[in-house]
Amino acid sequence: MVCHRQFQNHDQKERIEKVIWKEYVYQRQTIHQLSEKHNRSKDWIRERINNATARKHPCTPQPIVGIADVTFFTRSFGILVIRAPHLKKNLYIQEVQSESIDAYRQGRIALEKKGYTVQAIVLDGRPGVRQLFADIPVQMCHFHQKQIITRYLTNNPKLEAGIELKKLTATLCEKNESDFTTILDVWYVTWSSFLKERTTDSATGRWHYTHKRLRSAYRSLRLNLPFLFTYQKYPELNIPNTTNALDGCFAYLKELLRVHRGSTRSLKNKIIEEVLGR
Repeated sequence: MVCHRQFQNHDQKERIEKVIWKEYVYQRQTIHQLSEKHNRSKDWIRERINNATARKHPCTPQPIVGIADVTFFTRSFGILVIRAPHLKKNLYIQEVQSESIDAYRQGRIALEKKGYTVQAIVLDGRPGVRQLFADIPVQMCHFHQKQIITRYLTNNPKLEAGIELKKLTATLCEKNESDFTTILDVWYVTWSSFLKERTTDSATGRWHYTHKRLRSAYRSLRLNLPFLFTYQKYPELNIPNTTNALDGCFAYLKELLRVHRGSTRSLKNKIIEEVLGR
C-alpha cells in the first residue's frame, strides 16, 4: 500500500506539473495568476514550472527541404532554427550569440549526423551563408528581400525611381525569373544616368554617388536574383519562397517571453524548447 501510494503521489505530481506548465506556456499565465488560480504560493508554482519537462517529438531521419533562420530576444541571446516545413517540425534549435556563418554550418552538420539529407534550403540572404549550401538549391526568402528594399528606400520612397523599384519588388511572388529580370533590366536602363549622378564635397573635393541607397537597393536585387526563383525551378521539391513558417513561431515566442520577462536563461531556453519542439 505504501509503495502504491508513492506511485499515486508521483503520478499526481507529474500531472499537476504538466497542467501548470501548459497554462504557463500556452495560456500565457503568469506566476502570480497561477498562484491565485491554484491557491498556492508563488514559490510552489515556480518549483512546478522548474520541474516540468519540455516536450520532445522525435522525427524519422529522411530527405528534407529546410528553412533556416535566426531570431534574437536580446542583443546577445538568439536562436538558430532549421525547420522542415513539409514535416511541420523544427529539427534543429541552437542558442547563438550572433548570426554567424559557423552557426549555420554546425546546424547542417548536426542534421546530417542525425541522418537527414537536406535537399534544398530557404535562407534570409545573409552574406556567406549561401556558400555553405552551394551543393543544393538555395531559395532567398521573398519577405526578407522586400525588407531589404524597404530598409534602403523606406516605406514611402520620394524619388520616382525608388517608387518604381519598390513596386517592382512587390511583384516578386507574381513573376518568374525571366519576366522579373526583363523588368529589372528595363528599370536599370531607364534610370542608369540617374544612378550615376555624383555629388562633390566642396570642402574636400571628394565625390560620392548622389543616390547611394537607391543604388544599394538595386544591387541587392541584382545579386540575389539567381536565388529568388529557385522554388520555381524545382517544383518536385515544393520549396517555400519565404521563411514565414518560422517567422510565426518566432513572433509567438517573443510575445511569450515578454509575458514571462524576468525568467532565468535556463527557463527561457526550456520555453523555447517546448514551443519550437512541438
